[in-house]
Amino acid sequence: MEPLKAAVIGVGYLGKFHAEKYAAMDGVTLVGVADTDRAAADAVAQKLGTRAFYRYEDLLGQVDAVSIVVPTPAHYRVAMDFLRHDTDVLIEKPMTTTLAEADDLIGVSEERGLLIQVGHLERFNPAVVALQDIVTVPKFIESHRLSVFKERCTDVSVVLDLMIHDIDIILNFVRSEVTHIHAAGIPVISKNVDIANARLEFATGCVANVTASRISMRNERKIRLFQRDAYISMDFANHGITVVRQTGDAKPDGCIIPGMDIQEIQMEQGDALDDEVRAFVGAVRNRRVPAVTGQMGRDALNIALSIMDQIQKTSFRGAV
Repeated sequence: MEPLKAAVIGVGYLGKFHAEKYAAMDGVTLVGVADTDRAAADAVAQKLGTRAFYRYEDLLGQVDAVSIVVPTPAHYRVAMDFLRHDTDVLIEKPMTTTLAEADDLIGVSEERGLLIQVGHLERFNPAVVALQDIVTVPKFIESHRLSVFKERCTDVSVVLDLMIHDIDIILNFVRSEVTHIHAAGIPVISKNVDIANARLEFATGCVANVTASRISMRNERKIRLFQRDAYISMDFANHGITVVRQTGDAKPDGCIIPGMDIQEIQMEQGDALDDEVRAFVGAVRNRRVPAVTGQMGRDALNIALSIMDQIQKTSFRGAV
């Protein structure tokens, strides 16, 4: 089997890690990395033994698969150019800036039989993967994604920066149409919204309360799910899961909740980005549906943009 030819467009904070994953992977040749920052491209290329490009256009038609890790406003243009040159693409989240752009990319990929995978990294968190066999029909979900302030990514709302991770996870668990959204948020340090809360109501009756902040005093990534037979709590950072289930017994030994059994599950720390890139490479080689499809990325973007729109309308009313 010939090596898969790959490239990375954008080798800033996250892109350089994408490049490292391809470079270390058996059966993959990292043809090159591209960045308008020549020093960054040169540094990554030299470290990984590949070529540096300063225009991504010079890689068009030269690779089978590409990671697109440029600023979000450029996702559409770069991805479309590679799709039109018959290249499968892994696009970092959020997929695009508008739904129309996402629809265009999906349409072209389907016409050409190409793959789009969207970089919702938390889908590859070992704890999230383990929950696939535990979560059935959630009725109430509460998530908190809090981060200490970092200058990076403040050019977009915290909804697109952090909250969209949990939106994607929740949509994947609930698998139902969102019928109502109630949202609020404010800018505190940057010019964009830095803290936001949204209540999502689904056709199944499930309700999700989602909070994201990048001005916290501590980092926290947790989600709690309640379903008819269980309460499930997950700590993304520590890879820990707590499952409280009905047992039918009046009060099992050592359990403080009558009729319930508490199970603590500790997952081994994995490398979610490595798993994500390997999943993309596997999908490209075997022509199978990616773990996070373009449509899934579009669905998460749709909810995120709806939340942002409601926050903007609420802020406007408050300013009157």
